[in-house]
This record gives sequence, C-alpha cells and structure tokens, in this order.
Amino acid sequence: MGDIRRRSAVVLGVTGLVAPLTLALTSAPAQAASCTTQAGPYQKQVEKFLGRPVDGKQSTADCKAIQAFQNKHGITPAVGYAGPVTWGVMDLMNKQKAVGNNPNKDGKCPTNKGRIACVNLTLQLSWVQDGNKLVYGPVPVRTGRDGFETRTGLKKIYWRDIDHVSSVYNVPMPYSQFFDGGQAFHSVNLSMWNPPGSHGCVNMTTKDAKKYWSLLKTGDDVYVYGRKPGT
Repeated sequence: MGDIRRRSAVVLGVTGLVAPLTLALTSAPAQAASCTTQAGPYQKQVEKFLGRPVDGKQSTADCKAIQAFQNKHGITPAVGYAGPVTWGVMDLMNKQKAVGNNPNKDGKCPTNKGRIACVNLTLQLSWVQDGNKLVYGPVPVRTGRDGFETRTGLKKIYWRDIDHVSSVYNVPMPYSQFFDGGQAFHSVNLSMWNPPGSHGCVNMTTKDAKKYWSLLKTGDDVYVYGRKPGT
C-alpha cells in the first residue's frame, strides 16, 4: 500500500503546477509591447508606488516605469497601463510590507501546535512559527488561482520530495512538501506576484523553499487561512 500511496501522491502533484496561462498564451515577448499613452484608472496610485510625479497623467517615463514593473512580475499585457491588475499587485505588496515581523498579529495561526507553517491567503504570506515564536518569515508566496484555490484548514506534511516533477506536464517542483493531496510548498522560477496564481500549490522562491525544507519535516502541521484576492 505504501508504494500505491507514493505513486498516487505523484499523480496528485499535478494540482500544484504553476505554468501561468497568461504567459503561455503570449506569442511575443512582453518586452516587445509598445507603451500606451492612455492613463489608467489607478494612475495616481501607481505613480506614487513607483516614485513618479503624481499628476494622474500618463507620460512616456510613467509608461516605461509601469511597463518595467509589469515585465518583472509577468503582468500581461505589459503596455504600461495603470489598470486594476497592476495596481492590485502593488497594493498587495504594500499590505505585505505593512505586516513587518509580526505576521500572526491576528492570532489566527495556532500557537498551541509547536512548529507549524502558516499560510495567509489574503496577504499571500507564509511563515514558520513555534508556539508564539517566529522562526522564519514572513515571506511572499503565490497560491492557487480562481478555480484552483489552495484549500484552507489545518493539515500535516505527509510526503516530501526534493526533486519532484509532475508526471503529466513535466514541470519541476523542487523542494516539494505535500500537505493536502497534490498541494505542496515548492519553489518556482517566477515572481511571487505573477498573476493569476498557481494550480493550488504554495509557490515560493528557491531560497525560501530551501529554508522550509530544512525547517520542516513529515508530520509537521500546516495551517492555511484567508482568501486569495481574485478568488
């Protein structure tokens, strides 16, 4: 039965695939897109975030700055338009920064479980704590998009595979730590703010995924709560 469960876990891992549809459907490099001259509905907010003169008017310099941000984080179309997706990413970054070093200020992640990995879907943040002590984090993460939401609740890491690869899409999922069916912590070579999100896994940078691998073990608790913006 152990072998059957192991093979099943590999198959279930496909729910954590991370290839963004927006990027897969883009036929030309985002950098090739021309800049728009149109001001967006979030022009002033975006200008302020980027340190640009806040006048609500689109300039060539504004557009190039916005376009650079969009290219960096895989926001398409990368035409320098200050729309809701771009501002949504910036707004989330602001909220993440405001958390500082007290991610469990609201007390929603259990402090009576010993070592536990916490995932706040609303803020797209994760951290490891031991009781009331913060062990690592908080770090930005990329969780399940609409229709592939990362499931909430108290879970346990039941299988770890440092070199996991999806058997269906042949997508590498390094440092995988599975905690709910095919949903796992693992690293990706994408921006953590790349929309619209994963297929259910908790994506991390390589640095953070390696650290989680060293801090956690099979049987450790994971608590997922909140709701990812846009789901």
